[in-house]
Amino acid sequence: MSRFTDTMYANARLSPNGLVTGEPHHPIRHTWREVHERARRIAGGLAAAGIGPGDAIGVLAGAPVEIAPTAQGLWMRGASMTMLHQPTPRTDLVSWAVDTIAVIDMIAAKAVVVSDPFLAAIPVLKEHGVLVLTVVDLLEATPIDPVDTAESDVALMQLTSGSTGSPKAVQITFDNLVSNAEAMFTGAEVNTDTDVIVSWLPLFHDMGMTGFLTVPMYFGAELVKITPMDFLTDILLWPRLIDKYGGTMTAAPNFAYVLLAKRLRRNATPGEFDLSSLRWALSGAEQVEPADVEELIEAAAPYGLRPSAMLPAYGMAETTVAVSFSKCGGGLVVDEVDTDLLAALRRAIPASKGGGKTTRLAILGPLLAGLEARIIDEDGNLLPARAVGVIELRGQPVTAGYITKGGFIEARDNQGWYDTGDLGYLTDGGQMVVCGRVKDVIIMAGRNIYPTDIERAASRVRGVRPGCAVAVRLDAGHSRESFAVAVESNAFEDAGEVRRIKHDVAHEVVTEVDMRPRNVVVLSPGTIPKTPSGKLRRSHSAALVGC
Repeated sequence: MSRFTDTMYANARLSPNGLVTGEPHHPIRHTWREVHERARRIAGGLAAAGIGPGDAIGVLAGAPVEIAPTAQGLWMRGASMTMLHQPTPRTDLVSWAVDTIAVIDMIAAKAVVVSDPFLAAIPVLKEHGVLVLTVVDLLEATPIDPVDTAESDVALMQLTSGSTGSPKAVQITFDNLVSNAEAMFTGAEVNTDTDVIVSWLPLFHDMGMTGFLTVPMYFGAELVKITPMDFLTDILLWPRLIDKYGGTMTAAPNFAYVLLAKRLRRNATPGEFDLSSLRWALSGAEQVEPADVEELIEAAAPYGLRPSAMLPAYGMAETTVAVSFSKCGGGLVVDEVDTDLLAALRRAIPASKGGGKTTRLAILGPLLAGLEARIIDEDGNLLPARAVGVIELRGQPVTAGYITKGGFIEARDNQGWYDTGDLGYLTDGGQMVVCGRVKDVIIMAGRNIYPTDIERAASRVRGVRPGCAVAVRLDAGHSRESFAVAVESNAFEDAGEVRRIKHDVAHEVVTEVDMRPRNVVVLSPGTIPKTPSGKLRRSHSAALVGC
């Protein structure tokens, strides 16, 4: 038996903790022992359907109360699990079906497990010859014991963000899971006797599925889990649940903290809930903006949120989930560097007081145990501390590679290094700082311009929706690269407001990066493409700017 499954099953039997789901209307708590017993029935149903070791299974389900035992049941059969991207009310079901069937074919799925609210997809899947199993039917089976699994067996195939059209899935083994799970729990100083985790993160994304379902289930930690739709329907449900259950740990991407700060200021009253129990609020999965974290700290102060609870982090599916996060109790730490030297010399030189323009970057903490990092230039040369280059990672949590339409692709070089595609640097103390994605950086007049700086500037303009500004790189690789900016606004049909927003966006961008956008466009809400986890799809946004 792999150490991961062996430990998870043992903790299910011994831990008094469990999984709370169904908030806010029908909350129900299952102990991890009860989840495990449900998993044994699902495993029995899977066995009856011919599912066994090495089989790849897709899962299309929404409720954590069903996904948790389904995952365990699959691992009890020695099968791997792939959470399929979930259609939303706005999804074009025809396009979704094409993309989903492509994923099913790519992973060579033997079956797809389906449950509410996606039962309507069953006929579409069956039309394509897919074996469909429902969670309800699987739970009717006779319980069985788990088969043996090896450390090298694939547990999860995690679709990368935006895996549509040309999908690929990161292979995560039980060995990867154990290494990263134990490093995270050590780094987060988790106490399963006292900690309560509250999460709404999507289970089709690595931070939600791995970090905030699989890992708590592995350790037998107390977990309160709602769906992203619950969160988006009522942003303030998140702090209410932290208050109700005495939540000590949570996590979200930067954009969610922006939304929360906005709702706290507009729709909440001090004393409505208490956030003082929260000791660990991780910000990750996308670029951490110091100003946004500071805005939340200020907005949430009347509700008892301690600034020390906010912890910027760095991670990705290719490292199982986590790479680094700030030390517990350390709060947000900002590296203030000289903007011009960062852009021109690609070095993060601490800004001098009273000097020129300053760029503020969140320090993402030291590497977790089991990982090492290096920063290299475009020629593969190793760079010193505070020199900006490509971040490469190596260690036990790093995936061996991807499944693609063309077959398996190695993720690591012959020395075990994985090229993240991120630009960043290590501080003198070895802490991680990320500047942006290599493919998104705009090079103008020999300077590196990071799209996050442009987007931050555009977002300051009145009328631009929070988190809905995207910088689009134009003429990439040519001697005269440039960029355009697209923003969403509720005033997109008001010609006068559109003119003002365009002017103000261009002004703010020039002030921020000393370069003028070739074009600024104002779009209706929901137009800018994003990944299922809420990240901007910059490469998919070029058609929006009309250049």
